[in-house]
Amino acid sequence: MSKRSKRRRDSSPMPAGSVGLLRFFEEETHGIRLRPEIVVGLAVILTLSCLLAQMYALGQLPFF
Repeated sequence: MSKRSKRRRDSSPMPAGSVGLLRFFEEETHGIRLRPEIVVGLAVILTLSCLLAQMYALGQLPFF
């Protein structure tokens, strides 16, 4: 019996659905870490500022 077939026979297969996710979440990444609330808040602020800039460009803001 070859080493490869023996290794396949002896090792149990890992669950197919969660193997990639487990490996992904086990990896330690470096960089800026932000809470999801902060990211959502920044997205809302960016959206509002873009809308205000568009309204300012069209002259639709009553206070400018």
